[in-house]
Amino acid sequence: MTCYDPHRRAIRYLRVSVTDRCNLRCVYCMPSAGVPAREHDEILRYEEIEHVVRAAAALGIHKVRLTGGEPLARLKLVDLVRMLSAIPGIDDLSMTTNGILLSRYAADLKRAGLKRVNVSLDTLRPERYRQITRRGDLADALSGIEAAGRAGLDPVKINAVIIRGLNADEVIDLAYRTVSDGWHVRFIEWMPVGESIAGAGEWEDGMVTAHEMRSQIEAALGPLTPASMRAGAGPARYYRLPGARGTVGFISALSEHFCDTCNRLRLTADGKLRPCLFSSHEIDLRTPLRAGAGEAEIEALLAQAIAAKPKGHHLREHEAVHDRTMSQIGG
Repeated sequence: MTCYDPHRRAIRYLRVSVTDRCNLRCVYCMPSAGVPAREHDEILRYEEIEHVVRAAAALGIHKVRLTGGEPLARLKLVDLVRMLSAIPGIDDLSMTTNGILLSRYAADLKRAGLKRVNVSLDTLRPERYRQITRRGDLADALSGIEAAGRAGLDPVKINAVIIRGLNADEVIDLAYRTVSDGWHVRFIEWMPVGESIAGAGEWEDGMVTAHEMRSQIEAALGPLTPASMRAGAGPARYYRLPGARGTVGFISALSEHFCDTCNRLRLTADGKLRPCLFSSHEIDLRTPLRAGAGEAEIEALLAQAIAAKPKGHHLREHEAVHDRTMSQIGG
């Protein structure tokens, strides 16, 4: 079965936030004190998440990504991975993480059924990493990347949000890691999600477009030729530098948006279903789940969300999303 939205896009992908908590405080993501955490009772239980994913699979969704906050900050996440990987129809289960705790859990996650990971890494400089994350240690993130590779969580993708005045001078260094280390590096345009984070406007003028980044890389390292990603290509456009084992990807939500091919829904940690990251429209799943809703009722709510997917976002018109920060929605 395949479900299509009103714009004839096949919806096959569900991003599931398992927590709104994070062990970092990245300057472009949240205030230094963090954001008010939901009470434990407000967060979906693993059994409730499994219920939703099982209903999603019945509608033809086969790809699930676990997000946060930081998903590994939630206890016993391996148990959830095992539960979801056993659902018929779910053949692509992945996770986005900051990597800080990944070296501890990578092997167990792989054994439980996780296919691959994306690791957020905005800099290769230890002092700058501490500045951007406010509390993290670059060595821990790098250890997590190495552990994921050893465990077979392949391909390991590195996500770098590039902001002028913050880390834009590292684009070339990060891209070169695709040659020297075989990394798969994805450069992401900064997206205005959430109320001012140290002032979201502080970073708005610092957005570096994918075109700018590509031009910098080609001027320094040589031509980028189109490449394919064997798993989980998502919205990125992939290229390869001369002699590189890895790939360079660009995710350009603003300058070259990918709304026409968007195939996803998002489930927040507190049980709200969002048809679009950049819209405040949400459908409550937690209340019916806790009232004993069966699979058919959850399927109907998922279908309602699919029917509500907008054709595209309006970020070009500077309509930033202010109802939640990214950590509250799910990265």
